[in-house]
Amino acid sequence: MRNRTIRTTILAASVLCLCGFTIVWESEKTAGEGAAVAATDETRMAAYAEEAWEPKVMPEIASHVVPLTDLRAAMASDPDAAGEQYGFPRDGETSPWNFAVSGEGKIVEAKLKSRAAKLQVDTDGDGKGDVTVQLGPIIRGTALRDAMPFIVFTDFRDQIEFAKLANALNAVAHSRLTLPEGDVVGQTARFEGVIALKGDAQSVELVPTQLQIGE
Repeated sequence: MRNRTIRTTILAASVLCLCGFTIVWESEKTAGEGAAVAATDETRMAAYAEEAWEPKVMPEIASHVVPLTDLRAAMASDPDAAGEQYGFPRDGETSPWNFAVSGEGKIVEAKLKSRAAKLQVDTDGDGKGDVTVQLGPIIRGTALRDAMPFIVFTDFRDQIEFAKLANALNAVAHSRLTLPEGDVVGQTARFEGVIALKGDAQSVELVPTQLQIGE
């Protein structure tokens, strides 16, 4: 009887002790930590991109920029020679060349209400869009990140963090643009930005770093 009383007292005390604590299951802990890491990655990469933009990114673009018409002629003759002459250094022979280009043309189509807003610009006068100017806020591709020689994959934790950096740089590019409003079809677009190419440059998708629209 005495032993039963002791066991009952111990059990009651244990229950009372647990009342002040919250049990966190391992699955909940892991999910929470994962979300925290993701948020930290995005915040850190956003800060990195913002800090690097003016002192590093823009000077690299300015030092490599080539008129799109010149690049097209060079790519049509010898793509690898054009890459060596005008492109940013690339990781390997299978990687696309990344170029900083400038140009102008007439806007023939505009999708401004989408989160992946873009302009189609005719730069060769045939009436068809040959440059897709991505306005965002959703901007596809990693050309801007991959073009920067000071950004090296091994400096980052993993592929996930590296991918978030590409998104962060695209986001900064978007934030620096003065976005067009109203009907801009028929107006002239003057642009500068980065493209990625494996073949010719007849039709390209641009991440713009500068954009002016007017007659």
